Amino acid sequence: MKRRSFLISAATTTALVAPAIASANELPSIKWRLASSFPKSLDTIYSAAETVAKKVAAASGGKFQIQVFAAGEIVPGLNVLDAVKDGTVEVGHTASYYFVGKDPTFAFDGALPFGLNSRQQNAWMIEGGGTALMREFYKDYNLYSIPCGNTGAQMGGWFRKEIKTLEDLKGLKMRIGGFAGQVVSKLGVIPQQIPGGDIYPALEKGTIDAAEWIGPVDDEKLGFSKVAKNYYYPGFWEGSLQVSLLVNHKMWESLPPAYQAILEAACAEAHLEMQGKYDVRNPQALKRLVGSGVQLKAFPNEILQAAHKAALELYEENAAKNPKFKKVYENWRKFQQDQLQWFAVAEGRFDSFMQTTRSAAKKAN
Repeated sequence: MKRRSFLISAATTTALVAPAIASANELPSIKWRLASSFPKSLDTIYSAAETVAKKVAAASGGKFQIQVFAAGEIVPGLNVLDAVKDGTVEVGHTASYYFVGKDPTFAFDGALPFGLNSRQQNAWMIEGGGTALMREFYKDYNLYSIPCGNTGAQMGGWFRKEIKTLEDLKGLKMRIGGFAGQVVSKLGVIPQQIPGGDIYPALEKGTIDAAEWIGPVDDEKLGFSKVAKNYYYPGFWEGSLQVSLLVNHKMWESLPPAYQAILEAACAEAHLEMQGKYDVRNPQALKRLVGSGVQLKAFPNEILQAAHKAALELYEENAAKNPKFKKVYENWRKFQQDQLQWFAVAEGRFDSFMQTTRSAAKKAN
C-alpha cells in the first residue's frame, strides 16, 4: 500500500500542477540538457529519460524543456556524473554504480551483489531511509538524485566457455560493472568496465572472454549470442538495478517548487514504465535466444556461495575504512535482513508454489 500510495500521489501531483503551470505566466521558461549513459539502440533503458522529458514538457505547458542526448553525444556514458557535477549539463540519466571508483557508496543507489530485488529497492528508497541517505551523500558531489528506472533482476552474462567450477573463473577477462567487478576479482576474474555499445566488439575480438549487460531484450539487440553461446543466470551482482536521474544540485535549488514536483513525478512514472517494459519484453527475448541455439545455464552453487562470501567480506572492508559507506550500509543491511525474512514468509513461498505448479502442468502436457 505504501508503494501504491506513493505512485498515486506522484500521478496526482502531475495532474494537479499541470493546469496551474500552464497558466502561470510568472514561471520561467527553462531549457535543460540531459546526458544519458545509454545508447539510443537500447531503447528500454534509454527511453526512461525521454519519458521524463515528455512528461515534464506536458505538465509545464511546454515551459520546462529537457533535451535528451545519448551516450557519446555530449560526453561518454561513463562521464555523465562528472558532466552533471561540473555543470556541463544540468541533468544526467545513469547507473550510479558506474562510479564506485570515486566512492563505493554510489553502489547503494544502483545495485550491490546479493543485494535488494526491485521491490525491496523501491521500498528502501521510499520508506526505508534510502533516499535521504543517498541525497545526503550526493551533496558532496553537487548532485541531487531521483530514482528513475529499474531493470529488475539481471542475467549472469555471456561466456565463450562453459563455467563448471571456481577454477574456470581464474584469469577470465569479463566485462562487468560496478561493485561486482571487485567481488568477482576475489574469485580470480579480471574485471573490465566497458560501456554497453563497446561490449560486442571486445567480445568478438577476444579482448574479453565474457560479458554481462542487463538481460535478454538488451543482450539480444547487442548481438552477444553471435559470439558467445553460454548464457548464465542469475546475475547475482544485480538482483535489480536502479537507474537514477542526477541533477546538478545548484540547478535543482534554482527550480521553482512546481517544476521540482513535476520532475519528481515524471521520474516516478518513468521508473515504473522501465521495469514494466523489461518484465514484458525479457521472456519473449529469452525464448528467441534459446530457440536460436543459446545454451541457458545456471551458475553452480559453488560459485554463488564463494561470490556471496566475497561480497560480504568486501562490504565489511569498505565499512571499516569509509564512514560514508558504513553509514548507508548499516541501514541498508538491516533493511535487507528484515525484507528477506518477510519475503520468505509470503512472497518466496508463493513464488515457489507457482513455479512448481507451472512445472507440473508442463510435464502433464
